[in-house]
Amino acid sequence: MLLIISDGLGDVQCPDLQNKTPLEFGTFSNLNKMCKEGICGMMDPIRPGITPGSDTAHIAILGEDPYKYYQGRGYLEALGTGLKPGADDVGFRLNFGTVTDGIIEDRRAGRSPLGLSRLVRDINDSVELDVPFQFKEATGTRAALILEGDDLSNNVTDGDPHAIYEKPKMVKAADGSDEAKRTADILNDFVAKAQKVLVGHPVNQQRREKSILPANYLLVRGAGLRPKYPTFQERYGVSAACIAATALIRGVAKCYGFDLIDVEGMTGEYDTDIKAKTKATLEALQKYDFVFTHFKPTDTASHDGDPQKKMQMIGYVDYLVSMVMKVSDRKDTVVALTGDHTTPCMIGNHTGEPVPIMFWGGRVRRDYVNHFDEISCTSGGLGRIRGRDVVPMLMNQASKTKIFGA
Repeated sequence: MLLIISDGLGDVQCPDLQNKTPLEFGTFSNLNKMCKEGICGMMDPIRPGITPGSDTAHIAILGEDPYKYYQGRGYLEALGTGLKPGADDVGFRLNFGTVTDGIIEDRRAGRSPLGLSRLVRDINDSVELDVPFQFKEATGTRAALILEGDDLSNNVTDGDPHAIYEKPKMVKAADGSDEAKRTADILNDFVAKAQKVLVGHPVNQQRREKSILPANYLLVRGAGLRPKYPTFQERYGVSAACIAATALIRGVAKCYGFDLIDVEGMTGEYDTDIKAKTKATLEALQKYDFVFTHFKPTDTASHDGDPQKKMQMIGYVDYLVSMVMKVSDRKDTVVALTGDHTTPCMIGNHTGEPVPIMFWGGRVRRDYVNHFDEISCTSGGLGRIRGRDVVPMLMNQASKTKIFGA
């Protein structure tokens, strides 16, 4: 079984593409070939009209109810970076941002990771808090933080206002509890002490000399606890592996009991090595019952409002699909390909429209859809399904399900 998720794949009509979506406008011969040989439909990652986060969408698409299990994003992000939080620790997402005269100029410090490893190292060496903590660089200009110990809470507000040209916010208790107040105080202390390290740091001087915005502030958001959903082994009795660069996705998969496969050159950015990622996917299919390959740059292009770049990134997915079809026996392999949410290039953020999905191989019933896009797939044989339906449908195709009832 292979699940391919192209992040932010769904789109709406783009004025720059003759009012077509990138999937409609582009030429993706292998996606369309898989579509012709399989069955298609539309998928609501959560449910109709709900705008999914990447975290809740992946929890759902991998089989569980995010309304029941979601505990915030920060812990998942931290786990996916390779940090080792305890079951009751609190995790946070952070962005290296650029603050000028107390105002946020860029929430992602120009999207450049230049020198961030050294900044993280020096923060770890210099900052002391009232509790033990773990702090690590993630993908891009992101980082992750774990606060360890008792009497902590994830019920705190974000320090990130999620907008530029505003002041960073102080973290506050969201529920008035002593635990939340203590956690907020510790976070504010961490940000203040980290800023002293960042301001005037040689790395930021180097960034300025290269016309790159300085990474002089940490924007904290997404407090979270470990979600306690069942692992794939517990739920289905299968071995599972995840190939993903993005820390969040790796964290979600790790909580599901997936083995994480590292691939040299896999960045989660536009420069990711799709050939290396494809090779790793094909090798994993020889070893594991279930392989989940995640592709991030389609979503990045959407957030950047660049439909041409999005089509280029979909072309990478088209290559991955071509190699899967080339080497896989359709009778012994079943593939599901979809996105985790719609991210229209003209909006630059997630929206609640369903995303196209297709199944190929196994014993899937073919339909009459010949083009894999948001419009054509509405007439597909799958109809309109939920994210939580995807894995059970794959398991059914692989004869890994049990009869419900007598």
